[in-house]
Amino acid sequence: MKTSCIKMLTYIGLIAVLVGSTSCKKNFTNPGAASEDEVFASLGTITGVAIGLQRVYTLTRASSLYNKITADGFTTNQYRIINRGNTAEDQLERGGGAVDGTNTILAGLWTSSNKIIYDADKVIAAAKAQGDKNYGSGLIGFSTIFKVLAMGDLSMYWEKVPTGIGSNITFMPRVDGYTKAITFIDEALAAIATSPISTAFTANIPTGIDIVNTLQALKARYTLFAGDYTKALAAANAVDFTKKSTFNFDGANVNPIFDIATSSDNVFQPIDSTLGLPVALQPNLSDKRVSFYVGISPSQGSRFRILGFAASTTTAFPIYLPSEITLIKAECLARQASPDLSGSLTLLNAVVTKVPAADPFGLGAQLPAIVGPLTQADLLLQIYRNRCIELYMSGMKMEDMRRFGRPDSEKRRNLFPYPFKERDNNTNTPPDPVF
Repeated sequence: MKTSCIKMLTYIGLIAVLVGSTSCKKNFTNPGAASEDEVFASLGTITGVAIGLQRVYTLTRASSLYNKITADGFTTNQYRIINRGNTAEDQLERGGGAVDGTNTILAGLWTSSNKIIYDADKVIAAAKAQGDKNYGSGLIGFSTIFKVLAMGDLSMYWEKVPTGIGSNITFMPRVDGYTKAITFIDEALAAIATSPISTAFTANIPTGIDIVNTLQALKARYTLFAGDYTKALAAANAVDFTKKSTFNFDGANVNPIFDIATSSDNVFQPIDSTLGLPVALQPNLSDKRVSFYVGISPSQGSRFRILGFAASTTTAFPIYLPSEITLIKAECLARQASPDLSGSLTLLNAVVTKVPAADPFGLGAQLPAIVGPLTQADLLLQIYRNRCIELYMSGMKMEDMRRFGRPDSEKRRNLFPYPFKERDNNTNTPPDPVF
């Protein structure tokens, strides 16, 4: 990704953030004519750039949130397209060679991810230089969340990912992207442990995110994806289930999935109440998670309708779910060198039997417990099945399908081609994967 392009996006985004951040208590200055050094010299403008990370990640059709949910959902058979005039979505549903470097959803995700990483690096470097270490640790922790989400998104969908931001940047295997993300999380947690986040900082950022808990949850997620089950289990055990973290929306800053897909019958809707799973893995008809995520509307064009975390303009979108963390623990116990299959089944059943009222988001299967004992293979299959149901429309199924060795016949791509905007400007861009 070209640095000059990222810089331009940074200042355009910062101006938009400062214009729209009237709820923040810092007196931000107008950076319209400011140099980069001036922009990152004060806590007010640094905070504005940090808030901009969340805006880029979550708002509008150009956001990482919309693009990753859409790309993953079509590729893993979760949606059906309504109007094939939506060219990028249509390519993803057709899959295979129909998906190429012209796809605007993939290009958007690539661009926003690199922009977020670039901006977050600037915020973190500036925060370390501040005299107020408690405010600075908040900036570091908050920005690191979006940096590692961006790095995680690149690593989930592309075979190799950039080693940094710059001209003709080199690439590294995607698992190294997860490893780097984990390193950045550890650095942020260390900074916060040394200088706890001040209330002055939390008063000046959007509500909804518990920084430390989110960092631990993301560490558990990406350490699992990197295949380090001991560390993933430790991180998952550090997550406090009494807290939750969400991207919140309002009438002016709306949920992008609702805005583009749910609210119309023109882009995509759920494929059906099977969630696109093969027959052997389809949800039990009594599984209350299905009706949480998928509605039925006989009066509209599409019978199956998006609900869940895109049910309305202002529905909050979770950064992680409590049951995701429980399923991470179950998977780690099942995959470790000396598998604890009994302990893993106990954790899996905690998800399977959970009633909606016991979950902070109202999400629960409320099914009878799975009766054991199960073989390791059968247990992992049930963990995969429940991840597909519990984490429907989360953007993680493509990674799960690879990790659990699902056949290519169940998906439309295994990894994505690189956007032409990267290939045309970087001679180090790797060859596209065949599928």
